[in-house]
Amino acid sequence: MFRCLGSSRSPLKFCAKRLFHSGSEMQSPLVLVSTANPNAVPLARDLLAAGEVIALPTDTVYGLACDANNPGAIQKLYQIKGREEKKAVAICVAEIDDFHRWGDAAHLPREMLSELLPGAVTLVVNKSSRLDNPFLNPGFQRIGIRIPDCAFIRELSRAFRAPIALTSANKSSEPSSLAVAEFRALWPLLGAVFDGGQLGLTDAQRAASTVVDLSQEGRYMVIRRGVAMENTESVLQRYKFREEAQE
Repeated sequence: MFRCLGSSRSPLKFCAKRLFHSGSEMQSPLVLVSTANPNAVPLARDLLAAGEVIALPTDTVYGLACDANNPGAIQKLYQIKGREEKKAVAICVAEIDDFHRWGDAAHLPREMLSELLPGAVTLVVNKSSRLDNPFLNPGFQRIGIRIPDCAFIRELSRAFRAPIALTSANKSSEPSSLAVAEFRALWPLLGAVFDGGQLGLTDAQRAASTVVDLSQEGRYMVIRRGVAMENTESVLQRYKFREEAQE
């Protein structure tokens, strides 16, 4: 059986196999799409615009994504993840200019950002006033921003032209996912799953992105070491940033 999706905003007409779970049809038939499909980016863009939560590959692990400035979508993301609101989610953008648009990064050398991004690192800065979703990290003045070194998600970010909330595709406290089958339990809750294949061959990849707080001028605080700590620290120290211990 097939599910066909169209869009009033684009000529997209896309059909994907309808999947079944435990021998019975799911209430919301899932669309499973290869990222190599030429219609994948337009479909993902339209689903984000409709307030859906989707799963997609990054340069580290599979992620759950939605429109960062859509209150309903963010609430849905937290529900699917089983995550407490006090645990922040990051946003994903396409370019360094977007980083400056959505985060307060005037104190960060552009050359340094260009050495770190795109890459497997999340840089935490103060939020821009343009991030006005009250459900996006309530109680936090800072936001983690990613530019993944992954063609699919960067193309999607360019097409969507707005920040995309991003967190790992797993229930809170469970291991992150390197293949779509590993978060199969979440499939019925998603608008679509975009399959980029196996993302890593070892469990070391599950450490996900390195997270560093750069909200204070000239200082950095390591929040999560992740997969890119060595390179990240090398770049920061070359630009005379000094490490500050977590409180």
